[in-house]
Amino acid sequence: MRLGAHMSVTGGKYMALERGKELGCQSIQVFIRSVRSWSAKPLDKKDIEDFLKTKEELKEEIWPIISHNSYLINLASIDKEKLEKSYNAMLDELIKADQLDIEYENMHPGVIPISDNNEISKKEALIQMANQLNKLIDETKGSKVQILLETTAGQGKGLGNKFHHLATIIDKIKDKNRIGVCFDTAHSFAAGYDFTTKKKYDEMWTEFDDIIGLKYLFAFHLNDTEKDLGSRVDRHTHIGQGKIGKEPFGFLLNDDRFRDHPGIIETPKGKDMKEDIMNLKILRSLIK
Repeated sequence: MRLGAHMSVTGGKYMALERGKELGCQSIQVFIRSVRSWSAKPLDKKDIEDFLKTKEELKEEIWPIISHNSYLINLASIDKEKLEKSYNAMLDELIKADQLDIEYENMHPGVIPISDNNEISKKEALIQMANQLNKLIDETKGSKVQILLETTAGQGKGLGNKFHHLATIIDKIKDKNRIGVCFDTAHSFAAGYDFTTKKKYDEMWTEFDDIIGLKYLFAFHLNDTEKDLGSRVDRHTHIGQGKIGKEPFGFLLNDDRFRDHPGIIETPKGKDMKEDIMNLKILRSLIK
């Protein structure tokens, strides 16, 4: 697995690559626009040039790169204004990822909307998401950016905590080359998927392959969790300090099927990144 971390773009988008190099990252994840605001400026020409130049210089060391989209985006919304804002924000994410030659655009599958206390079914919400994604893929034809649906904890009304949620979306996508899955260890554990023994680990991936297909799995978020199995609560913590423990990460890191997959940590950290250094060191120590 190509280990890395979510890197800050403070000082310019290219600085995420420089910071990743400092930590010995083999892959990185970034935000390329505000994740807490609908409004976003176009990318500065120099910012694009600096990023592409640094990416080319580090192409043997750091690949692939993941962009994580805005937390505001909900393509399952039935509010016309919110859906339009979500669509336009996601389109902006895809255009910017393409400008920066970023391989993957990671997204949370959305939240089941409630309007006048009437909840639409999960299946209807998932099909709406797929329809919106098909429109986005059509509108960005020629782009190589692949959209990754992240497994979620299922907190609140969140979608994506069950493998069949993602399978429903993927099944409806016309261009299968533009869609995939990012497996978040903390989220999936909280969603009820137990992979803490080798037997359970193997059984989980058999289930994943049967329902979604391992060919659609392209990336990992490697996080431990403070919360119990099946809690449906999203609380990341440091590797080995949570309910998952170190050993299951070893199963992943030594699985030849995932040798070239990016494995990104999203664990708590300060500006000096010492926690990232610690967590990456622990993960590297598990590789046999």
